[in-house]
Amino acid sequence: MGALVINTRSEAVLQEQEEAQYLTFMLGGEMFAIGILGIKEILEYGNLTSVPMMPAFVRGVINLRGAVVPVVDLSARFGRHNSEVTRRSCIVIIEARSEEGDPQDVGLMVDAVSAVLEIPASEIEPAPSFGAKIRADFISGMAKVNDKFVIVLNVDRVLSVDEMARLSAVDTPTGAALASGSAG
Repeated sequence: MGALVINTRSEAVLQEQEEAQYLTFMLGGEMFAIGILGIKEILEYGNLTSVPMMPAFVRGVINLRGAVVPVVDLSARFGRHNSEVTRRSCIVIIEARSEEGDPQDVGLMVDAVSAVLEIPASEIEPAPSFGAKIRADFISGMAKVNDKFVIVLNVDRVLSVDEMARLSAVDTPTGAALASGSAG
């Protein structure tokens, strides 16, 4: 009886991996996608409070039903210039996990949300090892949608809470001194 349950579960996992839903969005004229399972909601851009001494990719924080949620400018996180705020700019709220496994809501600032698409696993190629305009470990694959490539992001790497905290510490004067080995 137990083997039957395991087989049924394996088939469900395979079916889920064969075709998954992704939220597609625009960023700097390029189309990106992230799996919808970790997405909590999509908000209109606004009401950000800037926080001093944060890395350039952290635009600020928002109050989301009493919780403080940092908002990451995805373009700046990729090492590009900060995104310009337009009427189509959105904040995609995602649940990120730290290395300890603790969940943390993080907002992603994107230029515009496009659509939710079902993309078969057969239409997703492995990430290129070179030539991409963002770090290779940020890319989980390249999806073919309507004869165009869509970059599927590895959200766990892009929003690594621990890595962003380390970068935040290095971007501050005290953190930079500690990172270089001198105190003060």
